[in-house]
Amino acid sequence: MKDNNIQHVYIIGSKGIPAKYGGFESFVENLTKKNENKNIKYHVACMSENSLKSDIFEKEFFYNNADCFNVDVPNIGPAKAIYYDIKALEIAIKKSKSNNDISPIFYVLACRIGPFVWEFKKKIKKMNGKLYVNPDGHEWLRAKWSYPVRKYWKYSEKLMVKNSDLLICDSKNIEKYIQSQYKKYSPKTTYIAYGTDLEYSNLSKDDSIVKEWFDKKNIKEGNYYLIVGRFVPENNYEIMIQEFLKSSTKRDLVLITNVEKNKFYEKLKQIPHFDEDSRIKFVGTVYNQDLLKYIRENAFAYIHGHEVGGTNPSLLEALSSTKLNLLLDVGFNREVALKGAKYWNKETGNLSNTINEVETYNDKIISFFACESNTIISDNFTWDKIVSLYSQLFISNKEV
Repeated sequence: MKDNNIQHVYIIGSKGIPAKYGGFESFVENLTKKNENKNIKYHVACMSENSLKSDIFEKEFFYNNADCFNVDVPNIGPAKAIYYDIKALEIAIKKSKSNNDISPIFYVLACRIGPFVWEFKKKIKKMNGKLYVNPDGHEWLRAKWSYPVRKYWKYSEKLMVKNSDLLICDSKNIEKYIQSQYKKYSPKTTYIAYGTDLEYSNLSKDDSIVKEWFDKKNIKEGNYYLIVGRFVPENNYEIMIQEFLKSSTKRDLVLITNVEKNKFYEKLKQIPHFDEDSRIKFVGTVYNQDLLKYIRENAFAYIHGHEVGGTNPSLLEALSSTKLNLLLDVGFNREVALKGAKYWNKETGNLSNTINEVETYNDKIISFFACESNTIISDNFTWDKIVSLYSQLFISNKEV
């Protein structure tokens, strides 16, 4: 017999679970794993290629108590994500109809399918369902996209906002932007942050994996600044490296990112003395999450240059585990870190001065920042809190 109290939620737009990488993937992983509300049933669209990384070959499978379904996606360049979202939403609506779901929610992560969403919205409305959207960050500002592609992202965002029943923003600044930019549509929005975990790494300096990594990279615990993130221009690698080179610190700058076959990396090599300075260390990627956490915990400071998008996962991870954080002074970063970080300005180029300043800090000052940032994370950004807020939101749909 069908339970009419169950709220069915179909999640479209992440590469899928089990999560291998990525912000949306980690979000869906935690949302499903930590869900304790028996009246919510999650259904998750997954890219077949993501599932294959976990040796999952079935078209449909069960993971974290969620019903997951694989979608085959051809490799068609920038249109790949658009194709995936369209196919995933088509399948989700079909499944929901077949299940005779009562007032289902279709939660689409990111604004990629705006020009096509009206047809889906009509079908969802006919089912007495709701279309929820996470607008993500400013995809149309990313330098990796050509001008026509950026125009498409902006247009698509407008149509997603116009047709959604609710926009769930993981950044207060994104919510303000949606409300002001699309005022004529009277968008209904709410704010639920992204999350992170508070657990410390299980590793110690005596573990072989730690010893091997630090020895191989010629890095010493507590003696490096750290940058973690995608190697793209809008994360401001160029200015961070230039400013670091101008500083007088004797510590290393460790960059955990993938620069292979990257044209932007070739451009960076043109920075004067870039190749000559032994402090600059590109160390590739670190897929072992426990090791990455240990590396964060043992950095002298973390430098964050992200300026496009909402609440950034790597920022939350840094605030949770690195004692001292030096953040680009933009609204997205300030709304999260508040007084728990030092801020630097891109226009005035004062990161080098900030680095020189924190070099003089004693343990008491560093402990103050560590305590502030840890408190901010534990009060506002734990996965338990975020998952609970989503549960309340989804269940409230049944009460409307």
